[in-house]
Amino acid sequence: AFKAVAAQTGGDFSLMERTLPPGGRRPPAHRHVNCSEAFFVLEGRVGFELDGRELTGGPGDFLLVPRGAAHTFGNAAGADKPAGTGETARLLVLHAPAMDGYFEELHRLWASGEPPSREEERALMARYGMEPPGAPGPAGSGGQGSPGSDD
Repeated sequence: AFKAVAAQTGGDFSLMERTLPPGGRRPPAHRHVNCSEAFFVLEGRVGFELDGRELTGGPGDFLLVPRGAAHTFGNAAGADKPAGTGETARLLVLHAPAMDGYFEELHRLWASGEPPSREEERALMARYGMEPPGAPGPAGSGGQGSPGSDD
């Protein structure tokens, strides 16, 4: 659920709270060419892949994903268990500038009855300035923060 959207922030940022079910599908690995992304874990354990590094965050941990850094994330507690078992995770996700338009379209894509293909997800991502991790990106990307003891 969105806590702040572009219309409220003049487009400067959007803030959402996400619930990650155990064993849920991670977003395809990607990088943002036009925004930074930050995560704050509220509950559970969240696994992050950031520029090839595996990190795990728990309640109170923060991770900044600078513009251009390749990343994905998901519920770490359910990674080694069948879907639907394990602990739910919750986190706040901040995008600067705002990205709520992307998530509105993504919600419509997932609400169509059948889960979207990776190709459909990638096409939507491309429309909002997201690229696969192998695409050329800005120099100096790399995350900052305090997820778990892996940092």
